[in-house]
Amino acid sequence: MKKKLHPIMLAGTGSDVGKSVIAAALCRIFKQDGYQPAPFKAQNMALNSYATPEGLEIGRAQAVQAEAAGVPCHTDMNPLLLKPSSDHTSQVVLNGRPIGNRNAFDYFRKEGREELRQEVNAAFDRLAARYNPIVMEGAGSISEINLRDTDLVNMPMACYADADVILVADIDRGGVFASVYGSVMLQTTEDKKRIKGIIINKFRGDIRLFEPGVKMMEDLCGIPVLGVIPYYRNIHIEEEDSVVLDYKRMQAVEGKINIAVVLLRHLSNFTDFNRLERDERVHLYYTNNTEDLAKADIILLPGSKSTLDDLYELRRNGVAQAVLRAHREGVTVMGICGGYQLMGLEIHDPEGVEGEIRQLPGLGLLPVITTMQGEKVTRQVNFHFLENAETCQGYEIHMGETRPVPGVSVVPLNKLEDGGEDGCFVNQKCMGSYIHGILDNQAFIDYLLEPYAEKLECHTVLDYRTYKEEQYDKLAEHVRSHLNLPLLYQIMSGND
Repeated sequence: MKKKLHPIMLAGTGSDVGKSVIAAALCRIFKQDGYQPAPFKAQNMALNSYATPEGLEIGRAQAVQAEAAGVPCHTDMNPLLLKPSSDHTSQVVLNGRPIGNRNAFDYFRKEGREELRQEVNAAFDRLAARYNPIVMEGAGSISEINLRDTDLVNMPMACYADADVILVADIDRGGVFASVYGSVMLQTTEDKKRIKGIIINKFRGDIRLFEPGVKMMEDLCGIPVLGVIPYYRNIHIEEEDSVVLDYKRMQAVEGKINIAVVLLRHLSNFTDFNRLERDERVHLYYTNNTEDLAKADIILLPGSKSTLDDLYELRRNGVAQAVLRAHREGVTVMGICGGYQLMGLEIHDPEGVEGEIRQLPGLGLLPVITTMQGEKVTRQVNFHFLENAETCQGYEIHMGETRPVPGVSVVPLNKLEDGGEDGCFVNQKCMGSYIHGILDNQAFIDYLLEPYAEKLECHTVLDYRTYKEEQYDKLAEHVRSHLNLPLLYQIMSGND
């Protein structure tokens, strides 16, 4: 049995410094080295979420990290999830179940915070009893001292877990010395002692040129730099934050099957399209430009955290009309989750589950009506689509119930292994489903692309599960080769 290691927390000098990916790398490295690691993030704010095997909801990043660690994902890995529904409000998911919507002012007040703190601490304790080591992730910046008293995820959580803190900074943004030094100096005396190392992430160029900078940073902060991790482009790890959409392709190209994902304001679970992005037969791009939608062979309507608000916006900006026009001209239109709801005749929200809008007509492409309800469905599913014999996998996370228009017979797209049905099928170029991950299944992708066979050349079919495992190994190799791993193990063994 491996020696028990201290938990490690990756804390950031700011948001989007790459903590989640570094955490995934360390999960895979520890697994490769014979440990049984598990990820933990006390509080996560994200629209990309995932259903655990128990049918509960966690942040997608922790599901990815668990996959890198080779263990099943569990709500204890992310006990508190905030899913933004507007600039000021979020749905609060505690231990995998929604407990209501909160505005930021109410949520960050001291009242009620101790109950949440007890919940996330208990989740950590359960996780730490089962796994070794725990790879913890902070949120945002650890130098937001105005939030220190109500913080559940950064230094107070590290203190509770007796974790060694590694500060992660993004050098690609510039100002790395100021951000690291300021983050350290703004900590209390006790919290400073907990910061045991620094990782400089996303370095571009010749690392040798930064060697004097490493020495300067160590002298300045009195903390060792554990590694300078170069920026990479050839390793593909699922990202959770919608900021990554800024770097994805945005226009159609010649010579491939063009697939347009409609860029909704409240787009969620964009990881549904990661598998398609790796398919050599297609060019997938994100757009809300009506001219670019007109160039697509296939239009995908993605999930949304605020379906009615997005539907209102699609009608306002002309995208709804562009989708309908494309459908009339023979373009495939498919909706997933919120996108499936958008394709129906009507969406009702009598109880104001999503917000102020109570009812809107949908795109009218599917003979179904959706009613928003307070009970959220979260579960993993096995299914068969249409008459296909292959068993497919996916997961559901949605509010609302979608039913056929009274008196209309509807063909379900999918038959679930438990005997249930999902989605609506009009024809091969018009369908919708609640199942996230439906596009991770090769059989379904092949069916979706079949009408455009004349555009296809001979390409090797991608085994996505094997591909993802290869990417975790490549990430681990990349980080391992630029990290002082012996020193990290020394720190986590209590010998620093």
